[in-house]
Amino acid sequence: MPTIAVDKAGLFKALGQDYTTDEFDELCFEFGIELDEDTSNNERPIVDGKQEPAQLKIEIPANRYDMLCFEGISLMLNIFRGKVQAPNYRLATPPNGELQSIIVREETSRIRPYVSGAVLRNIMFTPERYESFITLQDKLHQNLARQRTLVSIGTHDLDTLKGPFTYEALPPEKISFVPLNRQKEMNGAELMRFYENDKHLSKFLHIIRDSPVYPVIYDSRRTVCSLPPIINGDHSKISLNTKNVFMEITALDKTKVEIVNNIMVAMFSQYCGEAFAVEPIKIISPHNHESREAPNLTPRKTQAEVSYINACCGLSLTPDEICKLLKRMSHNARPSKSSRDLIDVHVPITRADVLHQCDIMEDVAIAYGFNNLKRTFPGKSGTIAQPLMVNKLTDIVRMEAAMAGWSEVMPLILCSHDENFAWLNRKDDGNTAVKLANPKTAEYQVVRTSLIPGLLKTIKENKHHSVPIKVFEVSDVAFKDMSLERRSRNERHFAAAWYGKTSGFEVVHGLLDRIMLMLKNAFLTHEEGLGGTKVDGYWIEEVDADPTFFPGHAAAIHLRLNGKEQVVGVFGILHPTVLEKFELKYPVSTLEMNVEVFL
Repeated sequence: MPTIAVDKAGLFKALGQDYTTDEFDELCFEFGIELDEDTSNNERPIVDGKQEPAQLKIEIPANRYDMLCFEGISLMLNIFRGKVQAPNYRLATPPNGELQSIIVREETSRIRPYVSGAVLRNIMFTPERYESFITLQDKLHQNLARQRTLVSIGTHDLDTLKGPFTYEALPPEKISFVPLNRQKEMNGAELMRFYENDKHLSKFLHIIRDSPVYPVIYDSRRTVCSLPPIINGDHSKISLNTKNVFMEITALDKTKVEIVNNIMVAMFSQYCGEAFAVEPIKIISPHNHESREAPNLTPRKTQAEVSYINACCGLSLTPDEICKLLKRMSHNARPSKSSRDLIDVHVPITRADVLHQCDIMEDVAIAYGFNNLKRTFPGKSGTIAQPLMVNKLTDIVRMEAAMAGWSEVMPLILCSHDENFAWLNRKDDGNTAVKLANPKTAEYQVVRTSLIPGLLKTIKENKHHSVPIKVFEVSDVAFKDMSLERRSRNERHFAAAWYGKTSGFEVVHGLLDRIMLMLKNAFLTHEEGLGGTKVDGYWIEEVDADPTFFPGHAAAIHLRLNGKEQVVGVFGILHPTVLEKFELKYPVSTLEMNVEVFL
């Protein structure tokens, strides 16, 4: 969850009341947020001869985008406490009666197709408000916008620009401007090279760097406003003296671009000359049928069932009582005229997290007070969830291996491509492993398809211990499966590895026999396995074609269960080249098998 730091004295002033740390912690709990730290209890640094003001660090739920700034926290807590009414967000008319407009060119469909925006007139910035304005943009970029990949915000001093604006997509060499806080003009390609070592902006360059066209916003004089999602132009940068803010928001996601727009204008329109009044802009985009006026400040209409809310909360509230509680959560609600079991709810633009009546029910529970809810629901008994059968089976196998003297390990589920394939002398056919699209390091490139690399890496890191080392793991591997909606599937495997001065082949074989005996599968000779009796059980057959193992020293595990025959695993002595890759000097024998077949 994101953590927001706000000035303690400023927040208490906005709330109209001073709190002790415990009292404010209790208020946060009641509202569904969490006080992470009160820095007034710590030693604070001296800045410019003054002690740094005390801050409250508050954890905000990831879906409450309206509380990612000082303004949102103070406003929502005041509404919750009944100190103020929920704001009436409304559209304002421009001074000259003509709306600003953004004309969207069709070429933007190749890179970043959606745009929205608004104008905040006669805004009054103070240093604190200005800092909060910038901080909210950063928080939205980090969270909802997924590091600017989905949405990016550009804010400009409207008095330095002249509309109408155009949103275009051009080759990088054709875009030239002076970036924010710079003096030298550069084109798009030069800008990419200039900022590739910048600790702040370099992490965003990949979003558009390899595209043949870059998105850019111009005013009517061909002044560059911004190169989204990287940087604004220096010409239109905002300052404490800015009175009219032009905001443009570009995006890949049609829904998120409007959510971000609504949150920005809702939080800072309170500082406009006419509080909570927002000047809309025209989006002219006929090629993709997205022409409209933005933002749309009309509350969303939805309904919730009184019986559902009461059943979930274990209460017997009337529709009027529910409406009063919802008012504390910034909703406008009233009993429905169509049914006595329904309430009509008008969800404000700040509450993009409300998607279903369960979200409304949660707001009712918060306003009522979680501590005031009954601990048991009338007429219902408490139940204990049952474990999944595969987990129950896993615990049985885990216990049996541990009692046989093997130590359980828990390596990471991600590994490098080489560890999963080349180091085991296996080839990647491209249709097996789930690969990460943007791995941060070469160590975490694929989701493992075998437990063996994790066991060998564990032995490698612990080979200074005395031998033999006997380790095992029971966990999931993953495979591509295009027949499923998620295009992948998990499979529960059991694996063990012996590392010692002798091969330990017979020890691993003995562990296999013990596990199979515990699972009530009889050992069959090769002749019994292939004979006409067709009894259930398992047998082993030599494997020569598996390059992971030493030739002639590996065996496949065949299982006949309920009349169905299949190969469920393999065990053997690892090939010396595998040991060399994992820097192991003694022989290693491994066993790996699929345990889901025993369910």
